[in-house]
Amino acid sequence: MDYRVGLLGRIALVAASLFLLAYAIIDDWGVFMISLFLIFVVFQIIFLVRYSESSFKKVRLFLDNIKQDKYSQLYPVKFDGTETDDLHIEFNAILAKLKEDQAEKEANYQYFRSVFKHLSIGLITFGEDGEIQILNVAAKRILNIDDLKNISDIESINKELHLAVQNLRTGGSELIKIAHPDGIMQLSVYVIELLMRGERFKLVSLQNIQSELEEKEMEAWQNLVKILTHEIMNSIAPISSLAGTLKADIEHKIENNERATEEELEDFLMGMSTIEKRSEGLINFVSDFRSLAHIPTPKFTSIGIAKLFEHLEILLQNQLENQGIRLVKELNPRELILFGDQNLIEQVLINLLQNAIQALDDAEEKTITLKAFIDEAGKIILEVCDTGKGIEEEALGKIFIPFFTTKKKGSGIGLSLSKQIMRRHKGNIQVRSKLGEGTTFKLIFNG
Repeated sequence: MDYRVGLLGRIALVAASLFLLAYAIIDDWGVFMISLFLIFVVFQIIFLVRYSESSFKKVRLFLDNIKQDKYSQLYPVKFDGTETDDLHIEFNAILAKLKEDQAEKEANYQYFRSVFKHLSIGLITFGEDGEIQILNVAAKRILNIDDLKNISDIESINKELHLAVQNLRTGGSELIKIAHPDGIMQLSVYVIELLMRGERFKLVSLQNIQSELEEKEMEAWQNLVKILTHEIMNSIAPISSLAGTLKADIEHKIENNERATEEELEDFLMGMSTIEKRSEGLINFVSDFRSLAHIPTPKFTSIGIAKLFEHLEILLQNQLENQGIRLVKELNPRELILFGDQNLIEQVLINLLQNAIQALDDAEEKTITLKAFIDEAGKIILEVCDTGKGIEEEALGKIFIPFFTTKKKGSGIGLSLSKQIMRRHKGNIQVRSKLGEGTTFKLIFNG
């Protein structure tokens, strides 16, 4: 029966019962009949309330099923055209749609979980309590374990790796060596912090880059040997040749018991002077090489960037004025503080500023800009920008290689040294340049 018809019928019955009760009281039908009609009215009101609440109960039950993810219940449909029937049809359609969405979501979850587990890169996710949520097959293989319940258990595998996982923040990375049955592994550890449904958790990636490092190391050694061979041979060949010539001349004089003329003595002196200068050049080269291999361990202190920039300006003031160069300083915020070794950072900036000054030799506009700011990732950035001629694209990929230089006079170790100093600070140095527009060197500190 249609809900509206049933409701109106019960209301009419209650009204009729109330009318009869009033009539019985007025006509004095007696206590028994009045009591009977009163009880009848009460029952009619109870039935009316229950009937009116029946649809609300169905809606409440429907909502409870949705809340508890119970989508399998079906509401009976009689196809009699009543409102209750229509309501059941809508309920069943909504539940079917929710059940389909749930199945699709579960399928997607299982798909991505399967992909996650079978990636070649080791992946671990864990919550704030350290409980492991997902540990893929590659991570198990890298860590040589069957299972991992809590991230703190990694400490028993490698303490350095445990500290890196706990302390690294979003975008942070670190290289860690761990022992493995297959040999020493060099792991690149990368961390991302995520917030989902109010809960924070970390995603850690572990990638064994031992083979790549070994390949790069071999390539670096080959390049180094080429450079050393080239430089040393360039110095030794003329020294050896000149020494041989001088020896032959002197031996000839001794064998023939001849006295050397004043002109010949001057030639001997010039030859020995040339040998001395080339030997000094070779010594300086070796000294430069040693400076690359013996960078001191940074002594970290708080560095006020504003004061550092002022000190650099005073240090280079005469050189800047003599060459008509304008120095611009941009700090945001003004009170920016950097944690690092002041002497080493100052050495890097002086080297970059000297390069910028030399790049402005033939420039029409002579401006150097020192910038300091915090980027979107929360990293402290220092930039040295010049308006010089720029660096050719071919040279850009080589300027950090030891002893490579585009200058007529220069050892080619300044930028290599700067890069190593930045690595000691867990940072990086980047360069961008455009011919005719200038060059920008960017120092990135991960904090």
